[in-house]
Amino acid sequence: MSENNYLKHEYFYNRELSWISFNYRVLSEAQDSKLPLLDRLRFLAITASNLDEFFMIRVASLKDMVHVNYTKKDIAGMTPGEQLLAISKKTHELVHEQYDVYGKLISKLADNGIHLISHYEDLDDKQERYVNEYFRSEVYPVLTPMAVDSARPFPLIQNKSLNIGAILKFKPSNKKDGNGQFRELYVSHHKKNLGDNVSDTDFATVQVPSGLPRFVEIPAKKSSDKCFILLEQIIEKNIDKLFVNYEVLSAFPYRIMRNADLSIDEDEAADLLIEIQRQLKKRQWGQAIRLEVEDGVDKKLLKTLKRELEINDDDIFKINGPLDLTFLSKLAGIEGYDDLKGKGYTPQPAKWIDANKNIFEQIKEHDALLNHPYETFEPVIELVRQAAKDPDVLAIKQTLYRVSSHSPIIASLAAAAENGKQVTVLVELKARFDEENNIIWARKLEKAGCHVIYGLVGLKTHSKITLVVRKEEDGIRRYVHLGTGNYNDSTAKIYTDMGLLTCKKAIGEDATAFFNMLSGYSEPAAWNKLAVAPIWLRDRFTEMIHRETEFAKSGKKAFIKAKMNSLCDPGIIASLYKASAAGVKIDLIIRGICCIKTGINGISDNITVRSIVGDFLEHSRIFYFHNNGFEEIYMGSADWMPRNLDKRVEILFPVEDETLKEEIIHILDVQFADNVKARVMQSDGTYIIPARKVGQKKICAQQYFCKEAIANANAKKNKHSATYNNSFEPLLHIDDEEQED
Repeated sequence: MSENNYLKHEYFYNRELSWISFNYRVLSEAQDSKLPLLDRLRFLAITASNLDEFFMIRVASLKDMVHVNYTKKDIAGMTPGEQLLAISKKTHELVHEQYDVYGKLISKLADNGIHLISHYEDLDDKQERYVNEYFRSEVYPVLTPMAVDSARPFPLIQNKSLNIGAILKFKPSNKKDGNGQFRELYVSHHKKNLGDNVSDTDFATVQVPSGLPRFVEIPAKKSSDKCFILLEQIIEKNIDKLFVNYEVLSAFPYRIMRNADLSIDEDEAADLLIEIQRQLKKRQWGQAIRLEVEDGVDKKLLKTLKRELEINDDDIFKINGPLDLTFLSKLAGIEGYDDLKGKGYTPQPAKWIDANKNIFEQIKEHDALLNHPYETFEPVIELVRQAAKDPDVLAIKQTLYRVSSHSPIIASLAAAAENGKQVTVLVELKARFDEENNIIWARKLEKAGCHVIYGLVGLKTHSKITLVVRKEEDGIRRYVHLGTGNYNDSTAKIYTDMGLLTCKKAIGEDATAFFNMLSGYSEPAAWNKLAVAPIWLRDRFTEMIHRETEFAKSGKKAFIKAKMNSLCDPGIIASLYKASAAGVKIDLIIRGICCIKTGINGISDNITVRSIVGDFLEHSRIFYFHNNGFEEIYMGSADWMPRNLDKRVEILFPVEDETLKEEIIHILDVQFADNVKARVMQSDGTYIIPARKVGQKKICAQQYFCKEAIANANAKKNKHSATYNNSFEPLLHIDDEEQED
């Protein structure tokens, strides 16, 4: 049976609805009473941030399709219009549940002495005086009230900005002191031109300043407590001070989401950097696609917003609580209250690299595996830092997709260029929401003398690779770092990613060919070890899946174990279905979007899918094929998604050192054994935490790896480690990792 027979709509989940399911899994962390309270608050903030980006990109894209009458169905058989209706229903349900969780968490915060004022009326006299003075001295000077009438059009409301809309009625003054004369003159003038079309009421709006703290600490009623009030509540209560001689009939906060998906015609853009800068400005003013208002909002005010923003009812979210819960991430970081937070984790020294020794000498001795954030990202930083200073280093080449705001890698690359080394850096300007940051870094690198490539036309360069060319006694040697995650020292502390340091000749040659391809479009005749998208990677994955299928058909043992962020490529899924039908055991760890279905009789009986959501963001991509006992393990930057395989420059690299292969298999085994943070997909698409058998130990993979990294670091420090050599022996056994409930 060919793959086409496995491409029926009923064999796939819709991508967008699958993503919403993922955000529910994040929300379930906020609902978990076993987690520290402030950590739960942080997970709730993440669900809000996730939803914002989902609307700005995915929902916006679907709306664009509807506007141009695009009706092609997706792999699940849904048109863009049908998807929008389903998304609207599911996201309204999600938001309702978010705020149900919010109410419960705020109540628990109050029980622990942290009070977030829900209503201005809850303030006592002392607090009210404090808030009013804060408004007068800190807030009022920053505000810019904007009236809307026939002469003053509805202002451009910035994307994601928090605003307060008000309905006003003019109050003529009986005094002869000039109060209200400007307004009376203004109305009189317009009545001459517009007659009775001049309304008795006006709409006005004021933006809540993003430069001021969203939540303001005020005196607490008990000295041992902390008390906060939201900035919009302060403005809303004092809004009459912005509109003297008006009666404020109603005032409510609102927030809009705009289409933030950049549309760049790269073929027409003479300078990609300038074009992206121009498009970034448009992001603030794209089409409004979502309106959030406070529940109970004044009908006239809402009608004005709907009309001016051209918003449909399906895109209006009436919120029973404060708008934009992303502020909770900062509240979760409140100083003190350590008993309400997780213990945190400090990345440990890398097991395979000694920070006190020359990194080139160590890589020459053996390949090194890096496991972030359990192990520090420092070896990657040190590779570039030492290369910048080493007189024997001739050239450094690197791809950068997302970097931190104070990147030590950028500083080292600039220093290397200033030291006379040839430095080539591909800075991907099209990395979504990091475009502006990457433009700044690109210019800094150019000023330092680096050769900067601004990505490739029509493709995003998402690969993670560094090449250091070094002149040594026996000739030129190439040192390579390949990774699954970005060269970002900040996210490396919270994302789980893998890296490989090697100076194997075959990979070094491929690395050189890869950079030559980026800078000069010269494709190699063949690759030694790497598989590169968008030309070769899809075929490589398909071949390896087909190989397992043929082994299963001939009665041999066959399995595939893979871990990635998302799985939604129809071709890959069809190949997996065919393999499963042939008897290949397929176990997948998919953190987010997953369009494959499990439990289809005769189709996906041999496929399991689990998702791990925990303190760290699961981000590594690992692919393990049994290959008739000649096991192959690959890691890389690509998920099994059409964009990764067909529209991005990605790298898949093998791990061939037998000791390192054993370690990666161990890592996968622990994650597949997780019964605390893992959620297993059911045949109806729901996810459940696997039930533990009587007497079975709790296994939390992320906690396990933290403890294992600490144990390895301590053993290495004491110089009698059983693991810091060429044989891997786990210091912790899964069954001993956690005590039984």
